[in-house]
Amino acid sequence: MLLLIAVLAIVLGLVVLSLGRRMQAEAGLPGGRVIYDDASRWRAANRPLYSPLYHLAGKPDYLVKRSRQTIPVEAKSANAPADGPRRSHLLQLAAYCALVEETTGQRPAVGIIKYADRMFEIDYTPALETALSDAINAMRGDLARGLATRSHHEPGRCAHCAYRHACDERLA
Repeated sequence: MLLLIAVLAIVLGLVVLSLGRRMQAEAGLPGGRVIYDDASRWRAANRPLYSPLYHLAGKPDYLVKRSRQTIPVEAKSANAPADGPRRSHLLQLAAYCALVEETTGQRPAVGIIKYADRMFEIDYTPALETALSDAINAMRGDLARGLATRSHHEPGRCAHCAYRHACDERLA
């Protein structure tokens, strides 16, 4: 009887493990262990990551631990642009890579942008890090000079923006 219980426990464990891997694959996540999940409606919200160097905070959709690497994953609900990830998406991913590096002390080699139809593994290069730093400095300069304005003409983006309540330029 004890042997039967042990076998059932092992089988149940394998089924749960298999279901978890299937769900991870269906979500478009790379192999590895999900250690941070801000996209799930079923889990409590994670705390934002913070970078003292950039004075930046953010919450990637997922962090996946693969070998010794922590990989930030940004999930987009839309299909991928035909010509590849948008610059803003690349900079968002670069910000998450910088946050992971400062939080864990280890620089991620890559980050992932997962669109509804495709996934892009993006190398976190010094050039991408420089582009991030330049963009942050430009935004801070615009803020200091009072030049920061809405960057689009899409009411749908405003309707789903977390800052719409405080924005005097909102379209929706």
